[in-house]
Amino acid sequence: MKDKNSWDLRRGAEGWPSSLEDLEKPPSVIHGIGSPKVLSEKCISIIGARKATPYGLAVARLAGRVAAECGIVVVSGGAMGCDSAAARGALDAGGSTVVVTGTGADMVYPESSADVFARARQQGAVIALEPWGQTARRFAFPKRNQIIAALSQSVVICEAGLRSGTFSTAMAAEQLGRDLYAVPGSIFSPESMGANQLISEGAYVIASELDLEQRISLDYGILRMIREGRPAPEGRILSALISEPVRPDDLARYLEGDILDVLKALADYESRGVVTRLADGRYSLTKEAYLAHEQMMERHGDEISRAMGTAAG
Repeated sequence: MKDKNSWDLRRGAEGWPSSLEDLEKPPSVIHGIGSPKVLSEKCISIIGARKATPYGLAVARLAGRVAAECGIVVVSGGAMGCDSAAARGALDAGGSTVVVTGTGADMVYPESSADVFARARQQGAVIALEPWGQTARRFAFPKRNQIIAALSQSVVICEAGLRSGTFSTAMAAEQLGRDLYAVPGSIFSPESMGANQLISEGAYVIASELDLEQRISLDYGILRMIREGRPAPEGRILSALISEPVRPDDLARYLEGDILDVLKALADYESRGVVTRLADGRYSLTKEAYLAHEQMMERHGDEISRAMGTAAG
């Protein structure tokens, strides 16, 4: 049953996500509940096995949180396992999520993800290609997976077997020219065989929280910095300053941007206490900004290691 927040977005209409035009056969309409605006924001798809191991679930939740703290919308299928864990990680971090369901957008499938669907309708959207009221049908999910692959610039594979919906979604994303990030797993784990194969074929290796943060920083131009009481500063400029101080003209050349835009951004960041101008004219992150970054890494950096220990136990 449609509710007051439901909508039907037709291809070519204002707000239609241009990323879907990369599909060989873009859909003619998307049905949704929540905010259609999130479909046009920066998105990252986080997917994985339905019958996930504790390791896969921990990775998915961590990835969802990191993406949310970078201000990126997390896209998933809302399935049990890694999909729902990623969505919960993003939502718990105060971020937005898009659930692409294989049923009608007003339905909940599976029931174990009811909380994810309910929260996504408030902090993002639940969308579908299927008509309102449609229950789950097997043939609908491959179409759903194409949308998950197309909506985002990058796709994170937390855990995947070789013959799985996650692996097929990753293949679809690769064909669309999306970046693939894959988390390696044990060579003895069937649930990691797909992810490991993707890595062997060129997917970016995400071996730690820092790897994911840096990959997002490079590909999305966003720097994740958690500071109590303040939003995360964004921009490729801050990302470039993590490693070493840089002169404004060198920054402009590196970023292929206008020097005046770089100087305006640096002035804004300096007024906010995020960067400082050194005596030789170079700009650096402030001590406080570096400290906030290091404290965040120290606080969260061992989550994957703990998850691996849990899975081994």
